[in-house]
Amino acid sequence: MRKLYVLLLSLCLGLSFDVLAATSSHAADNGSWSVYPAASQIAARPYFYLSADPGQTIQDKVVVANKTAKPLTFRLYAADAYNTARDGGFAVRTVKEKMGGVGAWAKPAKSEVTVPAHRTVTVPFTLHVPEGAEPGDHPGALVALDERVDKGDGSLALGVQRAVGARVYLRVSGPTLPALAVEHVHIAHHQPLVPGLGSSDATISYTLHNTGNVTLDPKVTLKAQGLFGRTLLSRGLTRIPAELLPGQSVKLSEPWKGAPQLDWGDITLTASATGTKQSASASFFALPWLAAALLLAVGFVGGVLAVRARRGRVRPSVPVRPSRPESTTPSRPRSSPSARP
Repeated sequence: MRKLYVLLLSLCLGLSFDVLAATSSHAADNGSWSVYPAASQIAARPYFYLSADPGQTIQDKVVVANKTAKPLTFRLYAADAYNTARDGGFAVRTVKEKMGGVGAWAKPAKSEVTVPAHRTVTVPFTLHVPEGAEPGDHPGALVALDERVDKGDGSLALGVQRAVGARVYLRVSGPTLPALAVEHVHIAHHQPLVPGLGSSDATISYTLHNTGNVTLDPKVTLKAQGLFGRTLLSRGLTRIPAELLPGQSVKLSEPWKGAPQLDWGDITLTASATGTKQSASASFFALPWLAAALLLAVGFVGGVLAVRARRGRVRPSVPVRPSRPESTTPSRPRSSPSARP
């Protein structure tokens, strides 16, 4: 059976996959090793924030720190970043995936590095921006991957690889376009069977899409209006990604506790970020299941009766064929007997 591998990845200023947490605001850390930018002449840096022109080459350094009591060997590589489908978190590509930005442009001086116990190793890297690079933000990371596979508890064909990555925020000079879209707005009601017995909830789903070329810090507000324009709900949403990377889209959902059991209206989602704002709406018709079933039954019976009544009105009467008159044969006159002489 082929073994499945899970990559646990910790990233500077927050975690991408799974349960690891950064212990320092200046390093991505999983408790055993950390990765962070080499300190500049001014101060320590929490992440790489770089800017370059198309065709320009940048030189910098990354530090890998071993916090354990034995030497550790890592695969060091650059990776492109993206938003996870699960919650929109910041994540990076694995070493085997195709790269197109920072992952393709940044090259560490060593692809493999061994760090002694309780020591650090500083590795230079070169980032060359190609001539035809698109302007705007190109996020990524420099990742230290432990290629050893933890077999786990052995109950499943599942292995675990761990990695830590220092974020790279690269901006290529040129025109910037912040643009945000709200797409595929939908509402699903969860109604009680009997009106008034049990709570009525709803789930609002939508897609948040960064259609521009810069990283956005989105804000989303939700408003629901019922019949005659009554405001049923108005609030800002919190379960949205802190950073929405260029070109990325994230499917999100928002619960609506106490949604109306009987109403007709619209929900509107408004997304905004610096330099951009966009709204999208969807209509809803809330109706309890029992009421819907009764209305459907009444409508069906009424429809059947109406069809029958109409057929009775328009049915043509069968014409009665006239009876054939009896034919009368004229009787010949009876001749009287002639008298004999």
